[in-house]
Amino acid sequence: MKGRIALFLHQPKCSIQSGNGIMRALSPSYSFKIFTRHELEADFFDDVDMVCIPGGFGDAASFDYLLSENGERIKQFVQQGGKYLGICMGAYWAGQYYLDMLDGVDAEQYITRPNTDTRRPHAKNINITWKGTNQQMYFYDGCALVGDQNKFNTVATYANGDPMAIIQNHIGLIGCHPESERHWYESYTWMKPYWHSGQHHALLLDFVDTLMQS
Repeated sequence: MKGRIALFLHQPKCSIQSGNGIMRALSPSYSFKIFTRHELEADFFDDVDMVCIPGGFGDAASFDYLLSENGERIKQFVQQGGKYLGICMGAYWAGQYYLDMLDGVDAEQYITRPNTDTRRPHAKNINITWKGTNQQMYFYDGCALVGDQNKFNTVATYANGDPMAIIQNHIGLIGCHPESERHWYESYTWMKPYWHSGQHHALLLDFVDTLMQS
């Protein structure tokens, strides 16, 4: 039986493009239920296993507007044992200034971190290590997960050693974009050679399968 994921979309902050990539990567094993910023019925999350907030464009502070109706309901869902997947913007929103669901770790802008290999937020492939394997993954001003590494499992790191993808209890966060699709790369001349041919979708699926078992 497929797991079911409630996927938040609001173009462009939590973009249709990121949501589509997530669905393409996970559809072999998961079905989806879409929700937006509008207030949900009380039982909306009763038939889902996971809430997913994808990446997009814009300031993370737009949280106050976009999740004013449903933020507390998402927190309650996780507190009651539901899973949370946050990618890029969704990872930022798990942090202390937003949903505040993390223990001893917070999402910080990677480009501001010590010894980062990039100081510019624009689209690029950057070097990461995912479960001991070197990869180049799509990055667009993503976060590092900074804090007490004894309190979470690190799945992937940036070039400077900061955690890029982690699982803490029922929460999984990823700073880069393993859900990226071919047309993302074709949108930028310098990115075309770096298309991952779906390999990063397999990494995301493995990550979500692990999170579901946490």
